[in-house]
Amino acid sequence: MAKRIDSFSELGKDYDVVLCDVWGVLHNGVVPNEGAAEALEAARAAGQTVVLITNSPRISSQVVTQLRTIGVSDGAYDRIVTSGDVTRALIADGPRKIFLLGPDRDTPLIEGLGVERVSADAADTIVCTGFFDDETEKPEDYTDMLKAFAARNVPLICANPDLIVERGHRMIPCAGAVAAYYNQLGGETRVAGKPHRPIYEASLAAARAVRGEFSNARVLAIGDGMPTDVRGALNYGLDLLYISSGIHQAEYTINGETDEAILHAFLDREQAAPKWWMPRLV
Repeated sequence: MAKRIDSFSELGKDYDVVLCDVWGVLHNGVVPNEGAAEALEAARAAGQTVVLITNSPRISSQVVTQLRTIGVSDGAYDRIVTSGDVTRALIADGPRKIFLLGPDRDTPLIEGLGVERVSADAADTIVCTGFFDDETEKPEDYTDMLKAFAARNVPLICANPDLIVERGHRMIPCAGAVAAYYNQLGGETRVAGKPHRPIYEASLAAARAVRGEFSNARVLAIGDGMPTDVRGALNYGLDLLYISSGIHQAEYTINGETDEAILHAFLDREQAAPKWWMPRLV
């Protein structure tokens, strides 16, 4: 059964490396979560190496800029590894003609890979970073286009496996929801972000570049998303600190507080066994 902690500093002697989720743990897409960045800064000051591991479809340099804009200090982390970073390898190994399903701000994801951005009819691969307009659209809005892709056996590379994310106080669908729908329509999907191994291997390699060799037993993952952060860390064999105030909080929150008994029932139902939990990273 997961043990509650009240301060992240309680785990300072147990781990050398921290792989921390970003959206839902450090910020909500609009403002930083109070105390989270400071907790990671303190961990680094105490000698831990912090790698941010995020399913953002953006490359890491873009996420640095985003974090600065939101107000998360550079001092909260040593490195950032994104789903966009590891997805570039899938794109590079695939066909050359790309249809980008997502906003234009995500075009850096395909730049420098020798691919050509083309129309849907001419594409050999879909690269999905999200929706053209995630404020108003849902996967079913793309039904006709996705059915046409599936009929031609065009693979979809998903740059962000998250199904939903909290933006401010609203839940916004992500590229993972499109990929799941494409699977339902009979399409083939390729994914490298959480919960899949490539992003964990890249994150641990980034940590080793900072501090040298270490045992995976000395690595702690932090996250709030059950199908991504939780499943990915546990499948990789890492200890996990579960943040209960994330996207699943409605499952076990009463009057604004996490009900511990309901939380444990939720974790049991999901067959998830984090070692630790806390409401917020502080």
